[in-house]
Formats: sequence, C-alpha cells, structure tokens
Amino acid sequence: MDRLAALRSAKSVDQLAVLLHYKPVSLRYILYGQNRDGKYREFKIPKRNGGERIIHAPDDQLKQLQRNLSALMQDCMDELLEARKIKDEIVHGFKRNRSILSNAQRHRNQRWVFNIDLKDFFPTINFGRIRGFLMKHRDFQLVEPVATVIAQIACHNGVLPQGSPCSPVFANLIAQILDVRILKLVRRLGCRYTRYADDLTFSTNKQAFPPELAIKAQVQDGMPHVWSPGKELRDIVESSGFVINEAKTHMMYKRSRQEVTGIVANRVLRPRAEYRKLVRAMVHRYVTTGAFDIPSIVDKDGVLSIEKKAGHPNALHGMLGFIDYVQFWDDEQRARNGEKQDGKAEKQRKAGPRRELTSEEETYRTFLIYKLFYAAEQPTILCEGETDIIYLKCAIRRLAGQFPTLAKIGASAKVEHLVRFYRFPKSSTRRLLDFNDGGSAILGNFMRSYRDTVEKIAFKGPGLEQPIIVLFDDDKGGQPIRKVISNLTKIGKDEQYDFVKIAENLYAVPTPGRDSCVETYFDAETKAVKLRGKTFNPSNNFDETKHYGKMKFAQEVIAPNASTIDFSGFVPLLTNLAQAIDAHGKMRDAGGG
Repeated sequence: MDRLAALRSAKSVDQLAVLLHYKPVSLRYILYGQNRDGKYREFKIPKRNGGERIIHAPDDQLKQLQRNLSALMQDCMDELLEARKIKDEIVHGFKRNRSILSNAQRHRNQRWVFNIDLKDFFPTINFGRIRGFLMKHRDFQLVEPVATVIAQIACHNGVLPQGSPCSPVFANLIAQILDVRILKLVRRLGCRYTRYADDLTFSTNKQAFPPELAIKAQVQDGMPHVWSPGKELRDIVESSGFVINEAKTHMMYKRSRQEVTGIVANRVLRPRAEYRKLVRAMVHRYVTTGAFDIPSIVDKDGVLSIEKKAGHPNALHGMLGFIDYVQFWDDEQRARNGEKQDGKAEKQRKAGPRRELTSEEETYRTFLIYKLFYAAEQPTILCEGETDIIYLKCAIRRLAGQFPTLAKIGASAKVEHLVRFYRFPKSSTRRLLDFNDGGSAILGNFMRSYRDTVEKIAFKGPGLEQPIIVLFDDDKGGQPIRKVISNLTKIGKDEQYDFVKIAENLYAVPTPGRDSCVETYFDAETKAVKLRGKTFNPSNNFDETKHYGKMKFAQEVIAPNASTIDFSGFVPLLTNLAQAIDAHGKMRDAGGG
C-alpha cells in the first residue's frame, strides 16, 4: 500500500505537497495566497425534475490541486480494497471502472426497485467531518496538520462544494459508515443495494418488499403507489449524518419502467425511450435539413430555463455514442455472463460484426455517413492503412507549392493541409461502418455500402460539396477493389484510369503504375535504410529477425526524416488526387455533382 503508507507517514504540509506533486510554496500559494472566495465561480443549473443546483467551480489552479488530491485518495481506497481482497459492489458513483451502467446492472430484471435520494448530500459533509475522519479512522490516522490541509483543499465555505473534482471521493469516504450499516441490513433481508453519490437504490425478487426498507403509504389524492422509507432504513441514514429527500422516494414495479440512475433496467439496460426518440428525431431533421434544435440551458436576467437552440453535430454525435455504448456494454456483459438471449437479440449476437443492426444502430450509422462523408467539410481521403496516411501527409507537406488543391502555405512557411485523411477509429464508428482495421476489402465494402446508403436514404440536407476519395494500391491486393469498381461503374476490371467517379461525391484513385503501392514512390536510398541492423520489407509476411515492416518504416524512417527525404516520386499520385478533387469541384459548380 505505497500511496496510503506514504500519506500516513506524512507529518507536515511540505511532505503532503510532495505527495500531491507540488512544491510546498506552490501549495501554500494556491491555498492561502489569494482570497479564497475568489477561487470559486458560483452558478446555477436547472435540475431535470425541477429546482436548481448550485455549482461552485474552482479556478484552474485550485482545480488541478483538487484533481491531484482526488487521485491520491482514490489510490488509497483502491489499495485498501485490494489488500483486504474486497470487491466493492456498492459504490458506483465517481469510482474507477464504475458508472451509471454498472450501478443499473446490479438491479436489472428485479421484481422491486426502490430508490431514495439524500438531501443536500455534498453540503452535509463539512470540514469537521472530513478532518475528523482522516485523523480518527483506523485506515488513515493522519496527523492533525495534514488532515487539516486536506480538508481545506476539499472544502469551500466549510463544506464540500458541488463542482470540485475531489468532492465525490471525500463524499464516498464519509459515506462508508452509511454503506456498511445498510449492507448489513440488506444482507439480512436478502436484497441488493448500491449507491451512486446521493442516489440509493434497493432491489429484490422477493414476493413482498421488506418493510424495513420501505412501506406503502395510505392512498392520498388518488395516488395509490406512494412508498416511504422503512423505519430501520431511515434510522440508519439519519444516524449516519444524512437526511432523506422525501420528494425523491419512489418504488418501481417489474411491470412498469424501472429506472436506475437514468438507465432503464427492466430486462436489458437502455437509455429512456423518450431520450432515444428525441435523438432519433434530431438525426432525421439533421440529415433532411442540415440543422436541428437541441434543448439547452439559457440564462435570462438570472432566471435559468431550458429552451431549444441550434444544435451542433458534435453534440448529437455524443448523444448517439451514449445510446450505442449503453446497448453495446449491456450486450457484452450479458454475453460474458452466459445469459441466454432470445429471438432477434440472440441471432444478432451470433452473427458477429456483420450482424443486422438494431434500429438505434441504424440511426447512428445514418448520422455517421451523413456527417463524415455526405456532408464532409473537406475533401476526404480513405487509405488502406495508417502508414499510407503518414506517407501522404509528409509528401504533401514537402510538395505543397506544387499542389494548391491539397495544401496551402501560410505565414512563416507553415503548411496547412486542405484535405482530411480519414483514420479508422477504435470506437463504435468502426463497428457501425464495418471498417475494422482498414485494408482493401474494407474499402471495397465501403464504396458499395456508401452508394447504396445514399440512394436508399436519399439525404435531403446540404451535402455532396466535397469529394470522398478511396485511394488503393493497384497491386494484387487491390484486385478486389477493382472488381467492386467494375460492378459499380461498368468500367473494365483491368482498365487503366487516373481516377473514377463511383457515385455522387465518391471517387476512387489507384496508385499510378502497374503492380504499384504507395511505398513504390520512395527512392531506393530511402527504402534501403536499416533499423537496428534490419532491412525494410513492405510485404505482410517477413522474417522479423532480419526485416522490419511498414509501420516502423513510416514511423521511424519517413516521419522523423521527412524534411530531407526525396518525395518527387509522389508527384503522379498527388496529381491524380488533386485532379479528382478538381473534377468534383467543376461538376458541383456546373450543377452535376
């Protein structure tokens, strides 16, 4: 327990500063050198269910100090759990490798789900509680000066502020006694319990919900499903120094929607249906008009409200990513646990990466194709792999003066690329677009899929302004792409061309010359460079004891020495890329794009 041992052995503020990666004078300046109140910015944000939440955001210097303190305390907590071989399945908020999904998963597919909220959770935890905990708790037992400074870093106006990076970790520390007491109760009752910050959730498959945790209240004002915390639960919460928010107590039955930390958890984990429908409507409007509205917080004379404002595609991308991640995460967890799925879900899981997409995935895929390609903001080039991108970016930078379509030279001779090289991301985008790791087969599938999608969906929003260019090696490995191009355009499979239009704004450019690849255009001297006694071999299969491959060639030979390498052999290839871009521009300007 290196970090915890170091913290416990710290006997002065100077030693604490070192643990937090600060010079003692710097730590003192941040804490005491300026007006403390001036280190926080206060603002309010509306809550989803009404009311306002007061946020105290620290300035950049204090925020970084609090981040470092948060990391130190989390390291200490992780070391304690590991030393005791404890798998903490209770706390899911602001904890490493935990999330709203891991929290919701613990209560999935239960007969009863009961939820309560702690009132003023962060402000309830004050300077004295933190300082006393650090000094008296058996796991810490810090000396008074160190405990005092830690509490000073964490607190604002004597309490934990909402908005500080270290407030969550200290809240989890202080709430330990609450968690331990509740855990003893739920184990006796045969129930599950988790806490996400101030959100406490209980669930069970028992025929009746234990009255120690919740009791059904008398019917009031036509509301037959009002539940209140049971006496034992209430006593534990209050004796632990917290207060239940009576307005946020509710029971959810299996036959109704059971929502845990914003995630519906009845049978599978999914975001709310209303949220998914809203995002789907935004995507539809975006691809049909090029714009969409998004609910946003606005401040009118100090009054905060939610109004619709023009949305940015990146925000919509994040929403789609969240929906997709929830579904993908839950599917992976259930598959890992060996849970049997039925019907379409099981069929899709077995189908692997080429399975039929769900409706949410189709919506996400439509958005990606529109944003990334149909409505691309720059000419976009797709290569077979990462090494080609490195070669071409270096070549364009060196030959920028000859190719104003591909780059421009600005002040101080700085070169700005005017084309975008698409990188195959290690994210849901790769899966939804079936990009895998790139390669000729993937590029061929993309050309076919892109044409079919554009024709099927018939995007009505603005687009097709910029060309999408598929660059492929015209060697044996490129023959599958030539076959796809022949099927899509009726051009002979062996016919030679500098570039060819596939559909709409989609073009294909082969490397010039028979049996060529991008490495072909480097001079013999460059390709003869040895690395650690090994020679370059551009094939996919080679003896690694004697040769090195394309990635090392790109990263260790080309990129570091780009300013001295002869790129003149790339002129024909860059010429063809520029011609494809120019041809699309002329067609677009003539109204035939």
